[in-house]
Amino acid sequence: MNAVVLRNITKRFGDTVANDCISIAIGKGEVHGLLGENGAGKTTLMNILYGLYSADSGSIFINEEETQIRNPKEAILCGIGMIHQHFMLVPVLTIAENIVLGVEPPGILFDRKKACTQVEELSRRYGLSVDPSCTVANASVGIEQRVEILKALYRKADILILDEPTAVLVPQEVEELFKVIRALKQSGKTIIFISHKLREPMAICDRISVLRKGRFVGTVVTEKTDTHELARMMVGREVELNLKKSPMRRRAPVLIAESVSALNDRLLPALKEVSFTLHSGEILGIAGVEGNGQSELVDVITGLRKVAGGKILFNSEDITHSDPKTLHTKGLCHIPEDRYKRGIIGDFTVAENLILGQEDAFRKGIFLDEGRIVAHAQGLIDAFNIITPSPKTICKTLSGGNLQKVVVAREFSRNPRLFIAAQPTRGLDVGAIEYIHGKLLEERDAGGAILLVSADLDEIMALSDRIAIMYEGAIVAELEAQNATEETLGLLMAGVVK
Repeated sequence: MNAVVLRNITKRFGDTVANDCISIAIGKGEVHGLLGENGAGKTTLMNILYGLYSADSGSIFINEEETQIRNPKEAILCGIGMIHQHFMLVPVLTIAENIVLGVEPPGILFDRKKACTQVEELSRRYGLSVDPSCTVANASVGIEQRVEILKALYRKADILILDEPTAVLVPQEVEELFKVIRALKQSGKTIIFISHKLREPMAICDRISVLRKGRFVGTVVTEKTDTHELARMMVGREVELNLKKSPMRRRAPVLIAESVSALNDRLLPALKEVSFTLHSGEILGIAGVEGNGQSELVDVITGLRKVAGGKILFNSEDITHSDPKTLHTKGLCHIPEDRYKRGIIGDFTVAENLILGQEDAFRKGIFLDEGRIVAHAQGLIDAFNIITPSPKTICKTLSGGNLQKVVVAREFSRNPRLFIAAQPTRGLDVGAIEYIHGKLLEERDAGGAILLVSADLDEIMALSDRIAIMYEGAIVAELEAQNATEETLGLLMAGVVK
């Protein structure tokens, strides 16, 4: 019996066809993976299933019955729950209060004791151990994810959509999540697992469906496929998954941080005397669970946040208090982690975004040379496989992954010598990741100095020559990449320092 059947689902956004007559069947009680490159339509498809979007045409069947789902409330009534990549919890409330919020136990006054009892029973039933009285603000990322799953189960969800569920977890937490998913499957729940990583669906899913450019490519049985076939289905060509990394040739120091301290946006300590040296010809990876100071470190290096103490040197020059424009002229390239706030101007065209900061190079007299700008943009669109109707398309209409490609393409086109790459492949498909990883290694081999900040441990281990681990605003360890293991890094990222 199928828990979900999506039949001939079509969804358009203006001229863009996000879902083109897609049909997928998801069996009851299975873990079903959903893969696809950026703009392939997988998130749109799941948003339709959860009622966040309405399909232009097509049908949805839940447990063999055709169903109209016009909003998330109707989806919940159909037994569908969605756990988003970015958790939707209220930090000041307890775990129990977050779980029952909106469907509290009946009564004139809120019965906290009853809510805690209900949550304890639910957590025991599904092996999702939590402390109902703990405030969410004091909970780990892994516990927050459990709370989101319990929220859906409390609302009697039988079909759970997990959107990039491992994005913010350390390896030990990923394994714990997989135990939870297996327990949910054992209890008869249906899980839809969305991931941009190939290894994880292979480890946890029974079957995997692949979308490409808004169309359904196929569904494969996990036991009868491998990562190479999945990558080929996603991209439409052979993809080199194993990086060919030449021996490092470490040269002169390029970036030196000396006991750097800084405050976060709430004026609390975010960086605590951080020190490191980045050399020409190497990639230094910064690993850590998100929220441990990595963002603030990137901000102070790129001139976006004031340094409270310490010193930063770039090619022996003190840049501690330099602004972003000055740093750019000195040869610093920055791929920001938040493409929406700091990477693009949404109302500008793709072509205009691809020359931001380089406008003077595209002038013809006092005016911008539109022909050269469009030609320049088309070259980058082709090189980075940016899915866009044209270079003149308004940037904010692109998918998130394609916006990231615009940012990465622009920064690489500047040919700088110092690269600050914060989450450079977040949300990208395997084809684009292959290309960007290759470019980073190419720049490193040409003598570039690359500071790589990534929440993707596979990426950190594959690219880095050295790895520094951040925990609670400090670098707690630094080791050669060849000596690093997932277990060691995972423990360090969780604050377990021997």
